[in-house]
Amino acid sequence: MLIRRGGPEDVPAMLGMLDSAVAWLVERGRTGQWGTEPWSTREGLPDRVAGYVRDGETWVAELDGVPAGAMVLLPAPRAHVRPADEPEVYVQLLVAHRRFEGRGVGAALLRHAVAEARGKGVDLLRVDCYAGGDGALVAYYRGQGFAPVETFDVGEWHGQVLGRRVLTDGPVTPA
Repeated sequence: MLIRRGGPEDVPAMLGMLDSAVAWLVERGRTGQWGTEPWSTREGLPDRVAGYVRDGETWVAELDGVPAGAMVLLPAPRAHVRPADEPEVYVQLLVAHRRFEGRGVGAALLRHAVAEARGKGVDLLRVDCYAGGDGALVAYYRGQGFAPVETFDVGEWHGQVLGRRVLTDGPVTPA
């Protein structure tokens, strides 16, 4: 697996990854996270992804030369989450194409996020995710070394902020 710096040219592939995730969730009756419509066709969502890429550091994981996953890192979260009271690296977007399921794409990108934070001398790495349904996404991040920090709601969408230290072994506390 190769992890390379991404850019605006990767937005279509990222939308394809998000569309595959929506289809996978719909097949399992798990529509609470992202609904039932592909990201690429929903009003405003392609522009949102392009904005993430424009404003952050985009990383693309490739398997055999094919984009398999993507991640966007920001120096602080968007408005729906309170910023930390210390410098942080924030995982704004993490997605893997479902055809690469079980290949460790998300885990590899998160390891890269840890390395990026360490390289910047930043101890705190945070991410937020959907906390509804069966809690599988929160469990995934916990399995990647993150600890729940706080919850939030955007309308009826229930989210969880998780964090981990990458330079020290100290606890992660709410913002």
